[in-house]
Order: sequence, then structure tokens, then C-alpha cells
Amino acid sequence: MSESKSLDNPHELALRDFALSFPGTHEDFPWGHRALKVKGKAFVFMGHERGGLGLSVKLPQSNAAALMMPFATPTGYGLGKSGWVSADFPRGEAPPMEMLRQWVEESYRAVAPKKLVEQIGSTASAPVAAPAKKSAKKSAPAKKAASAKKSAPAKKAAPAKKVAAAKKKPAARAKQAR
Repeated sequence: MSESKSLDNPHELALRDFALSFPGTHEDFPWGHRALKVKGKAFVFMGHERGGLGLSVKLPQSNAAALMMPFATPTGYGLGKSGWVSADFPRGEAPPMEMLRQWVEESYRAVAPKKLVEQIGSTASAPVAAPAKKSAKKSAPAKKAASAKKSAPAKKAAPAKKVAAAKKKPAARAKQAR
């Protein structure tokens, strides 16, 4: 899709302007489609060959809910496995712009460096999502225990003959030794 053709779509233009309002974002046109990037990493792909609106965003928190929508599918090229969702709206259909803004923001937050995300803080358009995963930092005692387990040599299993001999009674062992 050419750049001029996509600017005819007011919904795409509105989402483009919204995405470009985030810190560190810029626009690129790989493969002739619009990509909005932060620090060189894409967080939104836009375009639709038939004049409607199509976009792909990374949704780590709301991915499952988004895929329940009739217009949403996992993004192709293996991106769907990483939480990317594509949505398509034919020409003349009004897309749910507030929800799409939330998706764009969630995608930005998922891709952007933490320092840039901190600049936007928490906004009203941020999606309601599950709490972020806690970091995997361990306390000092837990670190010591984990390193002790790693560094301790594994004990070898005793050969079967020795195990059997150890189980025999002392008198039986004495006979065997003669």
C-alpha cells in the first residue's frame, strides 16, 4: 500500500497520530505498509489493501480477550505466537477507536524501553490488565541455596553388587569372604 493511499483513511490517520504522540516513536514504510516504531522496534503495523483499516499490535496482557473479537486474528508470519494480534475493518465500517487506542498503547508499552514508558506514566487510556509479572530476583538466602545445589557434585549410584552385599546380614558376608 502506498503512503498517500493510507492517508485517505481518517481512522488510520487518527491512530497514527495517537501512536506518534508517544516518546521516541517514528514512522517507517517497510514493504509499503505503515509501521510505527520506538527505538527501531515496530509496535504497530497498519494498512489495508481495499481502503478499510487493518492493523497489527503486540498485546501481551489482552491478547486472549482481543482474539475473541470477530475482527481479530493472530498475526501471521509466526508473530501470533508472541502475542501479536491483527484486526481488519472493511471500508465503511466504523472501528472501535477507543479500544484500538488502548491496543496501540499496550503494544507501545510492551515494546518500548522502560525509560520511555515511564515518561508516559499511567494514563486513562491504558488497558485494564493483569498485574505485571514480578521480577525473578531472589533473596540472598535463596541465591545461596540455589548456588549450593548447582555447585555440589552429584552422587553416583552405587553399583548393584555393592548394594546387594550391603543388604546381606553380617554372617552371610563373612561366609562370602572365605
